[in-house]
Amino acid sequence: MCTEDSNLSPGRFLTRRRISLHRFGSSHIERRCAGVLLSFTLIVILGNAGVAQEPPSPNQAQPSGNNSNALPDAPRPQSTNAAAAGLNDQDAVKLRQIPVNILKDQTAIWTSPARIREHNLAFLVPLVLATTVTITTDRQVMSSARLDDASLNSHAQTASNGLLGGFVAAPVIIYGLGHLHHDDHATESGILGGEAMVDSLVVDEVMKAVTMRERPTLNSAKGKFFQTSVGLDSSFPSTHSMIAWSSAAVIASEYNGPMTKITAYGLATGLSLTRVLAKQHFPSDVLVGSAVGWLVGRYVFRKHHKDY
Repeated sequence: MCTEDSNLSPGRFLTRRRISLHRFGSSHIERRCAGVLLSFTLIVILGNAGVAQEPPSPNQAQPSGNNSNALPDAPRPQSTNAAAAGLNDQDAVKLRQIPVNILKDQTAIWTSPARIREHNLAFLVPLVLATTVTITTDRQVMSSARLDDASLNSHAQTASNGLLGGFVAAPVIIYGLGHLHHDDHATESGILGGEAMVDSLVVDEVMKAVTMRERPTLNSAKGKFFQTSVGLDSSFPSTHSMIAWSSAAVIASEYNGPMTKITAYGLATGLSLTRVLAKQHFPSDVLVGSAVGWLVGRYVFRKHHKDY
């Protein structure tokens, strides 16, 4: 290299050195940007993990102990119309409280890093490591010839949109059935599912506005962050994944049988995979979107759920 440089004219030698310094500077800037991005992602993930592990609200009803000084009341007949009216009032109050609850949820989510505890690390450390690995391998995965199939991409995108529609519709259907059959548990499940999806969408849009990552279909799938030309159409994180996993988390928590969990989380996993197969997102986009969505859903359930 020294011999080659010594044979160059002074002008060509200086030009080559400027190019080398420019490349070094660009690489250094990209590494710094990656560090900033990872720090922001850690704040979001750690914050949501903190709120997801919060104990249930003290306002939740707790079973009262036996009172030896009082005789049990005899069953009293209750009018069906009165019971229905009472249920409707309860539902109306819950629905009216959704905007206030969402504001409180957002405050808890974004201020929660201070509430991180040591037991959260068992979940957070593997997640952070997995996110770091996937970000570094995103371009290699998306450049695979196996994904360069227009038919596969189209079918995968159709499937992901269909699955997302199912996750959005599920809380609405559950609420409607609960309201129809006077089932408090079902109506709560529908309301909390909708609340979790709105919460996750707000977090998603904030992260997109900060990260501004290119889609895999742009710039040879380099996936560069902080590109102002991207605007609000950032690839990081995956909106589909975040909404689906927040809805799935509430449903699987409300009806925590094994088949419900397998179905809800299985379909959410399938949706996340189809976003990569459709070349709409990088693997790290769907990983972070899925994790944050699940954490938001778990937080909403633990904060607002009542025992039935």
